[in-house]
Amino acid sequence: MHWNFWIMFKHPIFIVAFTSWFLAQFLKIFTGGNIRLKDFFSSGGMPSSHSSSTMGATVAAGIFMGFDSPIFLIAFVFTMVVMYDAANVRLESGKHAEIINDLVDFVRDNNDFDAEKLKEIIGHEPFEVLMGAVLGIAVAAAYFKFIF
Repeated sequence: MHWNFWIMFKHPIFIVAFTSWFLAQFLKIFTGGNIRLKDFFSSGGMPSSHSSSTMGATVAAGIFMGFDSPIFLIAFVFTMVVMYDAANVRLESGKHAEIINDLVDFVRDNNDFDAEKLKEIIGHEPFEVLMGAVLGIAVAAAYFKFIF
């Protein structure tokens, strides 16, 4: 059996997941108070592209294959893990980075010390995760209503 790698890029579930991710990343440019193009390539912030892409893929799988299909159920569990991680584990990692950066500043000010600061915005606030999920649901619904 021959499988064409490129065929997945035409699949509706992939199209919805990628579009959801792209729109979430694009919206980050405008949601930080200032228009900052570099935010397109960053993690963290509003809305969560992890939540958007996984929820979009999950809803697309449900619409395309049925909400009682094993693929939908696996995607749903995966999405819940990703969203929990984004709002809890990664958010806490960002808080740790803030404290470590404060310690680096303190040591740098009092000694000849050079260290690179850690990225502090790693995770998401729960509202950012929720808005990512809403965006993913909206993209999936719009795709299957107007395009597919």
